[in-house]
Amino acid sequence: MAAQSTGPQTGAQAVIKNATDPARRPDVFFRVRRDEGHQVSAWWMIGAFVLVSAGVIALMSLVPGGA
Repeated sequence: MAAQSTGPQTGAQAVIKNATDPARRPDVFFRVRRDEGHQVSAWWMIGAFVLVSAGVIALMSLVPGGA
């Protein structure tokens, strides 16, 4: 027979999500803390794609030997 603990019984411990979430660490550079569930507009991603694509095309035009 196992001896039962006679110490005080405690309820469930609350888990603090933000303290353990590595995406919300305070030491991450360029981190913008937003409200929980906030999503970035898709237009930012579309604009970034267009700018990067234009930059690559502009840099490739500087390479000699093109068509």
